[in-house]
Amino acid sequence: MNNADFTYPPGGVVKEANVSIVLVHGAFVDGAGWQTVYAILTARGYEVLVVQHPTITLAGDVAATEHAIGRARHPVILVGHSYGGAVITEAGDHPKVAALVYLAAFVPDAGESVAALNEQPAEPGEAKAPVLPPQDGFLTVDPERFPKSFAADVALEKTRFLAAAQVPWGLGAATAQLTRAAWRDKPSHYMVAASDRMIPPSAQRRMAARAGARIVEIESSHAVMLSRPYEVATFIQAAALPAA
Repeated sequence: MNNADFTYPPGGVVKEANVSIVLVHGAFVDGAGWQTVYAILTARGYEVLVVQHPTITLAGDVAATEHAIGRARHPVILVGHSYGGAVITEAGDHPKVAALVYLAAFVPDAGESVAALNEQPAEPGEAKAPVLPPQDGFLTVDPERFPKSFAADVALEKTRFLAAAQVPWGLGAATAQLTRAAWRDKPSHYMVAASDRMIPPSAQRRMAARAGARIVEIESSHAVMLSRPYEVATFIQAAALPAA
């Protein structure tokens, strides 16, 4: 995929858009990873809210996301990366949510957990997240393997910092079963990261297809919002335009 694959309104600018965008990060990182995507979308006229959820429990992360949705001034395009896909699947049931956008994300159904989805084997040539055994109820990625697994196409200086600054992921959040699946009732869009070494691309395609999502693929690591922020912002904008 390249920039030409995306369509824009005239001039690529939306003035005073009547759609809000809520960004939900995944495990092991925080909302700072959305900074460039945030800057692009706000420059295009969107109200953008970034959820800083602690990734300790799924219920707590859903509550934090619902709080952000409630603060939004307009109908919401709800965006989730990685584990954030589970969060938006549950929180997206909120009546203000117009559409869901998944970025290299888990898409559970009601009664499923991220941990259960992650148990499915990868296909030959694919890799799964090098997560260390739980310690004190939390999961982390092997710091030595983090740069290549999470963001091989991002500057090594940055990925080493991300590895050192990991936010431990609560085991309870990973194993919690969802009670509802918003993608059954809301339009969904999925960006597959074709070079992902955290969530196998084959798993991403299966989850996206099951959700009936509009699917695009991009040559990117798992950290697609860091390595391809321009394309990510425009993909989100494409989901937002029908709701404008």
